[in-house]
Amino acid sequence: MAVDNNSLSTLVVKRLALGLLLLLAISVLIFAGTELLPGDVAQSILGQSATPEAVANLRAEMGLDRPAVVRYFTWLFNILQGDLGTSLSSGRDISSMIGDRLSNTLFLASSAAIISVPLAIFLGMVAVHYQNGIVDKLISITTITTISLPEFFIGYILILFLAVNWNILPSSSIVYSDMPFGERMLAIAIPCITLTLVVLAHMMRMTRAAILNVMNSAYIETAELKGLSPFKVIFHHALPNAVSPIITVVVLNLAYLVVGVIVVEIIFVYPGMGQLLVDHVTNRDVPVVQAVGLIFAAIYILLNMFADIMSIIANPRLRHPK
Repeated sequence: MAVDNNSLSTLVVKRLALGLLLLLAISVLIFAGTELLPGDVAQSILGQSATPEAVANLRAEMGLDRPAVVRYFTWLFNILQGDLGTSLSSGRDISSMIGDRLSNTLFLASSAAIISVPLAIFLGMVAVHYQNGIVDKLISITTITTISLPEFFIGYILILFLAVNWNILPSSSIVYSDMPFGERMLAIAIPCITLTLVVLAHMMRMTRAAILNVMNSAYIETAELKGLSPFKVIFHHALPNAVSPIITVVVLNLAYLVVGVIVVEIIFVYPGMGQLLVDHVTNRDVPVVQAVGLIFAAIYILLNMFADIMSIIANPRLRHPK
């Protein structure tokens, strides 16, 4: 069926506009949230023995004495010009601080995605093939268990067995820019396994549910009457027609992999965006916290919009709304 370019373009533009409005609203929440952080960065820099006059002078020098509304619009205007600001605690340019950290987070998230996405789809098809059998029940029990366990618990269990008891993988994930690829993969092995187990269950269960939803369709019965093997029927006929909800849940889990790695990065001392965020929340370095939070929000919104657009393209009823 041909795609109606006008209706598709309209839907895409609506999704983009909604995403921009949502990002603007989140920027307000991020700024307001950082304003509520306890403590004072000027006091933190000067120490508890600093005089009130010295603290007030430093606050004025940093621009912290201006009204919150003025500081928000100044920050937003600078962001639109590509200026993320300067760290209050170190004086470094925030863009340069974030560069390596963001690439590390994306590397960890993409490594987990490369493993989890095809494995989830494959396990979903296997579960459908052995529906209500021992294999299906075993996969379901395992995935429900991993969904029920928080990331930090899975991470610590993997550290206990893989790093402490068996000593086959490192417990911490220290990486650096010129690190060889093999050593980098070894360093991120346990956090990558942790993230894979966390997102694998959601994607597998959605794949199973989406395929089962189309298994009673007429074209599936026709394929079965032609004598095709059950797995071929699932792979060639059921899976392509169940792709829309699968795409949505896969992209949403990819969004989680990028923005939900904070706990995992803290556990494994991984130098990513999550670790950077926590370090500067502790220092009450507001510009860094705001920049990292906004980048996380932008990535999450972008991936959600991508999921919406891909679902529209994959679903004829959404491509041609009545």
